[in-house]
Amino acid sequence: MKILVTGATGKLGAKVVEALLQSVPASRLAVSVRNPEKAEALRARGVDVRQADFDRPETLDAAFAGIDRLLIISADGDTETRIRQHTNAVEAAARAKVGFIAYTSLANAADSKLFLAAPHQATEKAILATGIPYSFLRNNWYLENEISSIQGVLAGAPWVTSAGSGKVGWALQQEYAEAAAAVLSGSGHENTIYELSGKPLTQAELTAALGAVLGKEVPVQQVDDAAYAEIMGQAGVPEFIVPFLIGIQQGIREGTLELESNDFERLLGRPLTPIQEALGQLVKGIS
Repeated sequence: MKILVTGATGKLGAKVVEALLQSVPASRLAVSVRNPEKAEALRARGVDVRQADFDRPETLDAAFAGIDRLLIISADGDTETRIRQHTNAVEAAARAKVGFIAYTSLANAADSKLFLAAPHQATEKAILATGIPYSFLRNNWYLENEISSIQGVLAGAPWVTSAGSGKVGWALQQEYAEAAAAVLSGSGHENTIYELSGKPLTQAELTAALGAVLGKEVPVQQVDDAAYAEIMGQAGVPEFIVPFLIGIQQGIREGTLELESNDFERLLGRPLTPIQEALGQLVKGIS
């Protein structure tokens, strides 16, 4: 059985590969990357490094040849780009007769109203249409997405949000990676959907945990979207990024990431890292 991870030099992909190497021989592991030179360290460890570009389907045919189990990690980009690239990958997997496809999706993807949902909905449908056994790893939200806000707090700024009392199922990217590795290397995951979510917390609950880590109260500044956009601009966030951040705040406010699930614990075989401990790890990494 040979496993392939796409996007293996990205932040999540690299963690998935390392998690797999804890239980899978390097000889059974392949990765597809746009720039193979960035994966030389993996090649040196015996991992099969293959060049692939989601915008060049002919490279995908070669990359997916002989693969039994495939993890498609969702790409970056706008909605149109992501749908095109993901569709190319799914169609190539079907041509290569891959036996199983896992895909990093979004919380409650099929019914989500979050502006990020469209590429995930399209990709899940494309995978279903192939008839290939699948597992949708519906990732809620990486705690690492809050690093810039944590850095702001460390510099003395308040925690600024327009998300109101909306809740998020934060978890460490490492734990999302370990869950993906468990699905890829384990059995009994055919035709499954896993809602991977930590305990849903409000911004106030998250910042209270952060305050406990820092030993000080973290002030939370609740604002409307217009004020949030203005504050982000003043903080130096590039103008083209601001609408994306506002969309996230709106989605959280509307409950799109509020989801209770024990799927994480089922896949990991242990409880998630408590949020205060997880925040402590991030703060230590920043400091």
